[in-house]
Amino acid sequence: MSSNQEEHRDVEDPVTQWLTFVLGGEKYAVKVVQVQEVLRYTSIAPVPGAPQEVLGIINLRGNVVTVVDARKKFGMPSKVVNDSSRIMMMDVQGHIIGVLVDTVTEVIDLKDNEIESTPDVSNSASSIFILGIANIDDVLHILVSLDKLLNEEDLALLAK
Repeated sequence: MSSNQEEHRDVEDPVTQWLTFVLGGEKYAVKVVQVQEVLRYTSIAPVPGAPQEVLGIINLRGNVVTVVDARKKFGMPSKVVNDSSRIMMMDVQGHIIGVLVDTVTEVIDLKDNEIESTPDVSNSASSIFILGIANIDDVLHILVSLDKLLNEEDLALLAK
Protein backbone atom coordinates (compact mmCIF):
# COMPACT_ATOMS: atom_id res chain seq x y z
CA MET A 1 0.00 0.00 0.00
CA SER A 2 1.41 3.42 -0.90
CA SER A 3 1.93 6.12 1.71
CA ASN A 4 -0.76 8.23 -0.02
CA GLN A 5 -3.30 5.46 0.52
CA GLU A 6 -2.28 5.16 4.19
CA GLU A 7 -2.61 8.92 4.67
CA HIS A 8 -6.02 8.84 2.98
CA ARG A 9 -7.14 6.01 5.29
CA ASP A 10 -6.09 8.09 8.34
CA VAL A 11 -8.21 10.98 7.10
CA GLU A 12 -11.22 8.70 6.68
CA ASP A 13 -10.89 7.17 10.14
CA PRO A 14 -11.34 9.96 12.70
CA VAL A 15 -9.30 9.96 15.90
CA THR A 16 -10.89 10.61 19.29
CA GLN A 17 -8.95 11.44 22.44
CA TRP A 18 -9.78 9.46 25.57
CA LEU A 19 -8.75 10.06 29.19
CA THR A 20 -7.88 6.77 30.87
CA PHE A 21 -8.49 5.99 34.52
CA VAL A 22 -8.36 3.00 36.83
CA LEU A 23 -11.09 1.43 38.96
CA GLY A 24 -10.40 -1.79 40.84
CA GLY A 25 -7.35 -2.62 38.73
CA GLU A 26 -9.27 -2.30 35.45
CA LYS A 27 -8.56 0.41 32.87
CA TYR A 28 -11.42 2.61 31.69
CA ALA A 29 -11.57 5.63 29.39
CA VAL A 30 -13.90 8.57 28.80
CA LYS A 31 -13.90 11.06 25.94
CA VAL A 32 -11.58 13.95 26.71
CA VAL A 33 -14.16 16.46 25.44
CA GLN A 34 -16.36 15.64 28.45
CA VAL A 35 -13.59 16.26 30.99
CA GLN A 36 -13.37 19.80 32.35
CA GLU A 37 -10.43 19.11 34.68
CA VAL A 38 -8.94 16.52 37.02
CA LEU A 39 -8.57 17.35 40.72
CA ARG A 40 -6.72 15.76 43.60
CA TYR A 41 -9.10 14.38 46.20
CA THR A 42 -10.55 17.12 48.37
CA SER A 43 -12.92 17.09 51.33
CA ILE A 44 -16.46 16.17 50.27
CA ALA A 45 -19.46 17.32 52.31
CA PRO A 46 -22.07 14.54 52.57
CA VAL A 47 -25.64 15.26 51.49
CA PRO A 48 -28.31 13.59 53.66
CA GLY A 49 -30.79 11.53 51.65
CA ALA A 50 -28.64 11.42 48.51
CA PRO A 51 -28.40 8.14 46.56
CA GLN A 52 -25.61 5.84 47.81
CA GLU A 53 -23.35 6.51 44.81
CA VAL A 54 -23.42 10.26 45.53
CA LEU A 55 -20.56 11.00 47.92
CA GLY A 56 -21.65 14.58 48.49
CA ILE A 57 -20.70 18.03 47.28
CA ILE A 58 -17.57 20.13 46.90
CA ASN A 59 -17.02 23.84 46.42
CA LEU A 60 -15.20 24.38 43.14
CA ARG A 61 -14.28 28.06 42.79
CA GLY A 62 -17.59 29.18 44.27
CA ASN A 63 -19.73 26.57 42.49
CA VAL A 64 -21.30 23.64 44.30
CA VAL A 65 -20.55 20.39 42.46
CA THR A 66 -21.99 16.95 43.16
CA VAL A 67 -19.41 14.15 43.42
CA VAL A 68 -20.33 10.59 42.39
CA ASP A 69 -18.35 7.49 43.39
CA ALA A 70 -17.60 5.66 40.12
CA ARG A 71 -16.93 2.43 42.05
CA LYS A 72 -20.43 2.44 43.56
CA LYS A 73 -22.00 3.46 40.25
CA PHE A 74 -20.28 0.48 38.59
CA GLY A 75 -21.27 -1.94 41.38
CA MET A 76 -17.76 -2.23 42.84
CA PRO A 77 -16.82 -2.23 46.53
CA SER A 78 -15.64 1.04 48.05
CA LYS A 79 -11.95 1.80 48.40
CA VAL A 80 -10.13 4.00 50.87
CA VAL A 81 -9.11 7.26 49.22
CA ASN A 82 -5.34 7.68 48.79
CA ASP A 83 -2.84 10.06 47.14
CA SER A 84 -3.64 8.57 43.71
CA SER A 85 -7.41 9.14 43.99
CA ARG A 86 -8.74 11.78 41.62
CA ILE A 87 -11.99 13.61 40.99
CA MET A 88 -12.69 14.04 37.28
CA MET A 89 -14.84 17.10 36.67
CA MET A 90 -17.15 16.08 33.85
CA ASP A 91 -19.85 17.63 31.71
CA VAL A 92 -22.68 15.10 31.83
CA GLN A 93 -25.79 16.12 29.93
CA GLY A 94 -25.13 19.78 30.65
CA HIS A 95 -24.41 19.25 34.36
CA ILE A 96 -20.92 19.55 35.84
CA ILE A 97 -20.32 16.65 38.21
CA GLY A 98 -17.29 15.20 39.91
CA VAL A 99 -16.52 11.51 39.43
CA LEU A 100 -14.22 9.90 42.01
CA VAL A 101 -11.83 7.31 40.49
CA ASP A 102 -8.86 5.34 41.84
CA THR A 103 -6.42 7.19 39.59
CA VAL A 104 -6.19 8.95 36.23
CA THR A 105 -3.46 7.65 33.94
CA GLU A 106 -3.11 9.24 30.49
CA VAL A 107 -4.73 10.62 27.35
CA ILE A 108 -4.82 8.20 24.42
CA ASP A 109 -5.79 8.64 20.76
CA LEU A 110 -8.12 6.02 19.31
CA LYS A 111 -9.31 5.62 15.75
CA ASP A 112 -12.89 4.46 15.35
CA ASN A 113 -11.67 1.16 13.87
CA GLU A 114 -9.68 0.45 17.05
CA ILE A 115 -12.86 0.38 19.12
CA GLU A 116 -14.49 -3.02 19.38
CA SER A 117 -18.14 -3.53 20.21
CA THR A 118 -18.98 -4.64 23.70
CA PRO A 119 -19.65 -8.35 24.12
CA ASP A 120 -23.10 -8.98 25.56
CA VAL A 121 -21.95 -10.66 28.76
CA SER A 122 -24.02 -8.90 31.32
CA ASN A 123 -27.37 -7.37 31.95
CA SER A 124 -26.02 -5.55 35.00
CA ALA A 125 -26.76 -1.88 35.54
CA SER A 126 -23.13 -0.93 34.89
CA SER A 127 -23.19 -2.43 31.38
CA ILE A 128 -25.32 0.49 30.11
CA PHE A 129 -22.30 2.82 30.56
CA ILE A 130 -20.05 0.79 28.25
CA LEU A 131 -19.52 2.11 24.71
CA GLY A 132 -16.91 -0.39 23.62
CA ILE A 133 -13.53 -1.98 24.27
CA ALA A 134 -10.08 -0.93 23.05
CA ASN A 135 -6.98 -3.12 23.23
CA ILE A 136 -4.01 -0.82 23.75
CA ASP A 137 -0.57 -2.41 24.15
CA ASP A 138 -2.28 -5.69 25.12
CA VAL A 139 -4.28 -3.99 27.89
CA LEU A 140 -8.07 -3.89 27.56
CA HIS A 141 -9.63 -0.48 28.16
CA ILE A 142 -13.37 -0.25 28.76
CA LEU A 143 -14.74 2.84 27.02
CA VAL A 144 -17.44 4.50 29.09
CA SER A 145 -20.30 6.81 28.13
CA LEU A 146 -20.75 9.28 30.96
CA ASP A 147 -23.94 10.61 29.37
CA LYS A 148 -25.51 7.40 30.70
CA LEU A 149 -23.86 7.73 34.12
CA LEU A 150 -26.80 9.70 35.47
CA ASN A 151 -30.39 8.59 35.05
CA GLU A 152 -33.37 10.95 34.90
CA GLU A 153 -33.86 10.71 38.69
CA ASP A 154 -30.20 11.69 39.32
CA LEU A 155 -30.51 14.62 36.90
CA ALA A 156 -33.66 15.83 38.67
CA LEU A 157 -31.80 15.83 41.99
CA LEU A 158 -28.95 17.88 40.47
CA ALA A 159 -31.41 20.41 39.07
CA LYS A 160 -32.78 21.22 42.54
